[in-house]
Amino acid sequence: MSNSPNPESKEAGGARAMVSIVLPVHNQAGYIGDTVAKYEAALAGLKAAHEFILVTNACRDHSVEVCQELASKFPTVRTVNTERGGWGLAVKLGLANAKGDMLCYTNSARTTPEELRLLIDSAFANPGMAIKGHRISRESFTRKIGSLLYNTECRVLFNLPAWDINATPKVFSREIYDLLRLRSDGDLIDLEFYVKCMKHDLLVLEVPVYSVVRHGGKSTTNFKSAWRMYLGAFHLWRDSKDGLGVFSPRDP
Repeated sequence: MSNSPNPESKEAGGARAMVSIVLPVHNQAGYIGDTVAKYEAALAGLKAAHEFILVTNACRDHSVEVCQELASKFPTVRTVNTERGGWGLAVKLGLANAKGDMLCYTNSARTTPEELRLLIDSAFANPGMAIKGHRISRESFTRKIGSLLYNTECRVLFNLPAWDINATPKVFSREIYDLLRLRSDGDLIDLEFYVKCMKHDLLVLEVPVYSVVRHGGKSTTNFKSAWRMYLGAFHLWRDSKDGLGVFSPRDP
């Protein structure tokens, strides 16, 4: 069965389902090609069609050219480019261009092909739920402490049950996407995703993922960006308490 992202392909009983996978790409020319090839292999037996949307954002290397080459090589790959940077912005652009009735976004530097397949399978098995990864461990003690502080803050401020807000993949139906109306352009989009799921009484299924090593590139998380996330989470909580909605246009 072909995995071409053709929404007109049919199975008995109606149109064939398709999952759109958004991969934000920031200075990842050195490994994004190998990653996409491995993801393609992992999804080869998926009953649903699939597409990858590579969102190159503020790249200073050859990521744009590499992604365009991938799009010419794989019929399942499309590209979107923006001169602006930002994890949330790239996620939103990819989702806005997605054709699938099941949607996914993930950090390609941390998500193994097996994990991507596992969470997509879980989403199709639980179509009414939002599915997200839950990293069981971290690669360093410093990142463990930073993650613990941020997730504790989010649990206290927003009464969330999760201990890994930022973990990906995140997989959800188009109906859930339309309901959430994600707005954040930066790293806070994952917190926004979870808070809005809780606001709309959506069930979130967390699937354990065990890989801890980056598969390529360098993390953009540092003390400064971590502090912005801590402060940003507080601002979002404060604005919601002031009656400005769960999320204001501000995204530090």
